[in-house]
Amino acid sequence: MAGYFLEDLTLGLSAERTHVVTEADITAFAEVSGDFNPVHMDEAFAATTPFKSRIAHGMLSAAWLSALIAGELPGPGSIYLSQSLRFRRPVRIGDEVVSRIEVTAIDAEKARVTLATVCSVGGKPVLEGEALVMAPRRGG
Repeated sequence: MAGYFLEDLTLGLSAERTHVVTEADITAFAEVSGDFNPVHMDEAFAATTPFKSRIAHGMLSAAWLSALIAGELPGPGSIYLSQSLRFRRPVRIGDEVVSRIEVTAIDAEKARVTLATVCSVGGKPVLEGEALVMAPRRGG
């Protein structure tokens, strides 16, 4: 099982994943979430918005952060406690989204870890925030 125990975490430790946004991603997210806002689903409608074309759901990028936390840092057994999000720019079909998390604080007594969270496209942040997670301890 990949990931880290609380005792293995250090400030500055980071993890990163990249995902190219597809039509199928947006459709699947709409189906799962129930969010069929036409800015995500209808090109003709989206063309009339300030974005000028369809954009991905902001929470889709946030979901990739969640996957990174659950799968890599801290990894399996971690518990999401909170997440702040600031949506900075739209994400479009075909964009390569780089999701990155970094340990910024560790509370060993409570087994809590603060993570800087960011998703970027072309080196520019599209989503920024901070997560608080409970990390698994070695030996339970």
